[in-house]
Amino acid sequence: MQLKSFLFLLLIISLCSCQKKEIIADILIKNGIIYNGIDNKPSESILAIQGDKIIYIGKKKNVNIIAKKTIDAKGSIVCPGFIDPHTHADRELRKPEKAHNQPFLMQGVTTVVVGNDGNSFFPSTEFKTLYESHGIGTNVVLMVGHNTLRKIVVGRSNKKASEEEIKNMQTLVQREMDAGCFGLSTGLYYAPGSYSDTKEIIALAKIAAQNEGIYDTHLRDESSYTIGLKAAVEEAIEIGEKANLPIHISHIKCLGVDVWNQSLDIIKLIEKSRLEGIDITANQYPYDASATGLQSAVVPRWAESGGKDSLYIRYNNSKLKPKILGDTRKNITRRGGPDKLLIVMTEDSTFLGKNLLEISKEQALTPEETVFEILKVGTTTRVASFNMTSEDISNFMRQPWVVTGSDGNTGHPRKYGSFPRKYRKYVKEEKVIDIGTFINNSSAKTAAIFKIPKRGKLQEGYYADIIIFDPEKYKDKANYENAFLYAEGLEYSIINGVIAIKEGIYNQKRNGKVLTKKDVK
Repeated sequence: MQLKSFLFLLLIISLCSCQKKEIIADILIKNGIIYNGIDNKPSESILAIQGDKIIYIGKKKNVNIIAKKTIDAKGSIVCPGFIDPHTHADRELRKPEKAHNQPFLMQGVTTVVVGNDGNSFFPSTEFKTLYESHGIGTNVVLMVGHNTLRKIVVGRSNKKASEEEIKNMQTLVQREMDAGCFGLSTGLYYAPGSYSDTKEIIALAKIAAQNEGIYDTHLRDESSYTIGLKAAVEEAIEIGEKANLPIHISHIKCLGVDVWNQSLDIIKLIEKSRLEGIDITANQYPYDASATGLQSAVVPRWAESGGKDSLYIRYNNSKLKPKILGDTRKNITRRGGPDKLLIVMTEDSTFLGKNLLEISKEQALTPEETVFEILKVGTTTRVASFNMTSEDISNFMRQPWVVTGSDGNTGHPRKYGSFPRKYRKYVKEEKVIDIGTFINNSSAKTAAIFKIPKRGKLQEGYYADIIIFDPEKYKDKANYENAFLYAEGLEYSIINGVIAIKEGIYNQKRNGKVLTKKDVK
């Protein structure tokens, strides 16, 4: 009798253990090829979302999920939403009619970092309130920009900051970190950041370090303009080491003929520093042309001191003009020549889509003289500068510490196509990296670098920033002839648990949030 009772008890336990756990969810994603942002190989898991969080990811056989909406992702890739570590999206996020951030959304980007290259909107609290008032299409991570602070405290002139001015800038860095910024960004190539010395940057970076922030830098030189590419990387390493915080190099590259094929040397330098315990990473956009203002690209920094009015006072000085033109000519050569500088944005439509050489012939002027005629028209002239080699691009892309970034700004196709282009060209066609690496380096690794809590992974308890794309159709469409074409192949985008793109169509919902370092609910 006792044996029968024992066997009956075992049967009851066995039956109970076979019962599936019941989960109530808002969204269920099934049948997809799931990359979680960490592993290189996919799984065939199912994923459930409740509110703004992932509440289940695992095998279907283990649970019974009752969902309000089910997405059948058969044949499609399901992965974390991409995090773009270097954008200029804030220039449009502040405008209600453009705050949807659709150029990034359609690539699969769910979070953008803004305030890069040393330029941030100040004070950040004011813009956080603005973004939240009209809604934003993606999540936003804010950086505090050194150039912005230097303009406020020191001005635009080529001068060394005093101890008092450095202390005043430190106070502003602390204020912005208290407001939720994730770190300090610099644009040491650009005026007035280019007028600062290393000591000044270390002093400001120490404040970011005290707040567990990072140091993101557009290097002082990506070519041979001033100190050279290698010395600029060494300066970044010195700043990170002395300030004791992680260093992130934005859009790492070998820009211009003088530094082509130096990628392996730069990689060795960074690897050596990493082995010594210095936390250094980088991001990269998958194009052979950079983009910047025409003035920033070729006009000498010493001539810019004080702003544009001061530049033209010097240019019209017969004693200074020959030197300005000579230095400008050298910078054009560094960029590969006037035929490699394509006007992609300008206030004079007659220049648009032409290179500097073509315009100079039309103007019957030298290319360097033509620069100053173009700049007279306005302040928004931007160029695509074809100045990189495929070997250097691939060498950097293979490094485990290099993540995907767009440097997205108006006029260059990278704003609309960086992530799908990297997938199409460097994963599918050229096989420089594999799919898992591409996804990991576009999501979880970026979140880890910027210390963005609970984002970048498909993991229970993490925020539901998730994309689904067709591995055969996902590709960029924007090019240098038309830089304003949305990417294709993104089927779904879910941001903070709410669908923003359904079956490839943006539904006009703005589900993004301004993130802070304390956003760990």
